[in-house]
Amino acid sequence: MILERKTRLFGLDIDNLSMPETLAEIERLARAGRRALVVTPNAQHIYLLRSDSDLKAAYAAADLIVADGIPLIWMSRLLRRPLKERVAGADILPAFAKAAARKGYRLVFLGAAPGVAAKAAEILARENPGLNVVAAIAPPRGFHEDEAANAKVVAAVREAGPDILFVCLGTPKGEVWAARNKDAAGVPVTVCVGAAFDFITGVQKRAPLYIQQAGMEWLYRLFRDPYRLWRRYTLGNLHFLYLAALDLTSSLIDGKRRAKGR
Repeated sequence: MILERKTRLFGLDIDNLSMPETLAEIERLARAGRRALVVTPNAQHIYLLRSDSDLKAAYAAADLIVADGIPLIWMSRLLRRPLKERVAGADILPAFAKAAARKGYRLVFLGAAPGVAAKAAEILARENPGLNVVAAIAPPRGFHEDEAANAKVVAAVREAGPDILFVCLGTPKGEVWAARNKDAAGVPVTVCVGAAFDFITGVQKRAPLYIQQAGMEWLYRLFRDPYRLWRRYTLGNLHFLYLAALDLTSSLIDGKRRAKGR
């Protein structure tokens, strides 16, 4: 089977890349200096895209879209348009840190609670000697809705002069903020990487690998923080299943029409 460079799912053209290919593409975008945006959709993103016009605009501005959620991988296989593998935002950062340390890329970390981004930078620097995180910024709560506070954050990023900005502000805030501010911040590549800082520092415990591979990471996180996540994962997953059924039905109908037209 010939794999396409992009796979169409849920109205998105998802880049069909492995993790090594994704890291190489981020490097290419950094060298090109084109103010690129990288996003990593999962099931939550898919249902939010149907109702959140700001998130939809952010995705339209993205230069690289790689599948974070295992359900998207399953869906691509059901439609016989298989994606190579899951490329989780939380995995991109530690994987890219190795190349950044070797090649001298300047990184900025933005997001999470006070001290978390800085701690993540310390941990990654210990694991990757030579890693150059030039700034770790914990913006104040609600900064994105305050023009003056947002301008300070953008200025701090711009003054640090990174090659790559890693953003951990949650969805949809992170993607929307990145799309709106990437040009003003002047960073060659902005990558939205989910809860990567929290996972690296242990603020949030990530599911064991076998649970991730089984596509049950959402259930693991729900059990650990049911009060905060129950709506996101119960109602959100039901909505995603509904959208998946619509996509499958549409694909089957299109397939039958093409078969009749032959």
